[in-house]
Amino acid sequence: MVFDKVADRKIREALAQGEFDNLPGAGKPIDLEEYFKTPEHLRMVHSILKSANCLPQEVELINEIARLDRALADATDETERATLRRTLADRRTELSLALERARHPPFPPLLP
Repeated sequence: MVFDKVADRKIREALAQGEFDNLPGAGKPIDLEEYFKTPEHLRMVHSILKSANCLPQEVELINEIARLDRALADATDETERATLRRTLADRRTELSLALERARHPPFPPLLP
């Protein structure tokens, strides 16, 4: 294919110009432990999100819950505390549902 030849040429040129020198993790084995810990049906999605520096919904919810917990600990106004408690309860429910969906996908895993 023409695309393969163009890609090969571009890679060879980049190698010759040292564009792949000093990359993070250079010379180290690739750690695939996290990849294989991820449920099979989520691996592609998580890889794409990671490459795009995006967090999965579950991680975003965990971070938001931690932020809300800190805000609740610092809050002195009872109305604000009540609002934070309701929001925390909502986020914890969302997290539970997201984790449950991840454990039990709505479709069977693909066959090898």
